[in-house]
Amino acid sequence: MNDERPKVAIYTRVSTEDQAKEGFSLSAQIERLNSYCEAREWEVYREYVDDGYSGRGVKRPAYQQMMEEIDAWDILLVLKMDRIHRNSKNFMEMMDTLKRKNKEFVSMSESLDTSTAMGRFVMDIIQRIAQLESEQIGERVFAGMQQKAQTPIERLDPKRSPYLGFNAPFGYDYDNNLLVINDAEANFVKEIFSSFIGGESITKIAQNLNKRGIKTKRGKEWTLWSIKYVLQNPVYAGFVRWNGHIKKGPHEAIIDKNTFDLAQQKLEDKRVKNGPSL
Repeated sequence: MNDERPKVAIYTRVSTEDQAKEGFSLSAQIERLNSYCEAREWEVYREYVDDGYSGRGVKRPAYQQMMEEIDAWDILLVLKMDRIHRNSKNFMEMMDTLKRKNKEFVSMSESLDTSTAMGRFVMDIIQRIAQLESEQIGERVFAGMQQKAQTPIERLDPKRSPYLGFNAPFGYDYDNNLLVINDAEANFVKEIFSSFIGGESITKIAQNLNKRGIKTKRGKEWTLWSIKYVLQNPVYAGFVRWNGHIKKGPHEAIIDKNTFDLAQQKLEDKRVKNGPSL
């Protein structure tokens, strides 16, 4: 850092859950951080704002831009540690980058500054505690989903979706938390199964669909893996699967169970004969 006022990159973030909590709004964070810079006579280089992003990953547009512009600022300032990262590994990688670039990191609420040895030590401890909390939340969510997967359909709350966090697959749409058949797409699902059972290769099935301009649910071209996903998905036979649990679903099947089982047998026969390439 030189004799001029240090340039500060202000970083703020809220996840979808944070938006409902008092004091976590982006405007509140930005106001407090700007006041802090003014009190310390720092120059704000730029405000980097990620709205609706989790802190567990690094694929956040404002965060990515900030790190790309690292040569333009001297200090990275956040309101709290968990605003920048909720994953210890990602945090430590960021700190290594800052150290190589001779940058400082300041967390306003914790009064921690990486220019001191004690600040670096305490900051690492706080970050690990934040990660522990995040992992515990993840474990509770997983346990709840596992219990839901093992609960018979008739015992589930009819007002809540019986499905476990997946988007409507090709051949279906969601209506009032339930999967309903998309007739146009369902015809192609039936075609995929009948073609495969009839001896056509997965690669050939994908090529034929692409030549006719048929797109996947996400508007992409079909690949070996997207066709294989359809063939292996028990939802088309009227079942739901999660983490090894399979049970009868409340939705209408597109194909019968015998057709699905036959496709699984042919997939297994091809795997044994040819290996993973189909």
